[in-house]
Amino acid sequence: MGAEASLSARLRFRLSRLLWPDPAPMPWTYSGDGFQTIHNADFLHDPRFRSAYSRAKAAGAWSGADIEWRAHTVCWAAQVAKALEGDFVECGVDRGGFAAAAMEYIGFDALPDRKFYLFDTYCGIPEETLADDPNRTLLGTLYGDTYDQVVRTFVTLPNAVIVRGRVPEVLPAASPEKVCYLCIDLNTAAPSAAAAEFFWDRLVSGAPIVLDDYGQTFFHGMKDALDAFARHRGVEILALPTGQGLLFKP
Repeated sequence: MGAEASLSARLRFRLSRLLWPDPAPMPWTYSGDGFQTIHNADFLHDPRFRSAYSRAKAAGAWSGADIEWRAHTVCWAAQVAKALEGDFVECGVDRGGFAAAAMEYIGFDALPDRKFYLFDTYCGIPEETLADDPNRTLLGTLYGDTYDQVVRTFVTLPNAVIVRGRVPEVLPAASPEKVCYLCIDLNTAAPSAAAAEFFWDRLVSGAPIVLDDYGQTFFHGMKDALDAFARHRGVEILALPTGQGLLFKP
């Protein structure tokens, strides 16, 4: 019986190949920033997204690298948040690429009653934060003084609130009470989890949380810390192929 079943399976396989031969290889629709896909990526040609992405690149974001799909995730999340009550928050700004793209994409200049809070030291990751980080050598030299540049980038948006200080220490004195959008891009474990914990009760229902670098193996310690936070709160983070994590406040 086993031999007959095996023969039958082989015959079915050969017949299927005669009727439905292998299709020609499909071209990549997106290739970069750590992954490739043949799936739909028409957002890359959307004029609204292109304008938002150009705004981010003009700010000198990402050291010249192209990370369109990650920027698209941020823009999409900001659009979801636009329909909710509350203000926008980003922890870990560097040159302001994600925030600039998100603001341009949702037309933030036409939302005078909403604020976009930008928390960062604007002079790199503090040495004491990196003391036990396995990536401390690289991270310690990766970011420089960007404060003046960020001020110039958002000078035309008075409702962009630039807050200079260490996360999470700076948060209690300068954070909004209601938050509709949270992006965490701090590149280190403890501050990332602390920021998520701090804002959890301030996030309105349905608010998206974008966790940049969450799934990248280079930052596995940060993923562990954020997963522990999520378990504590009874939620689960969705890992995206971009290396980001996505979560919604229940």
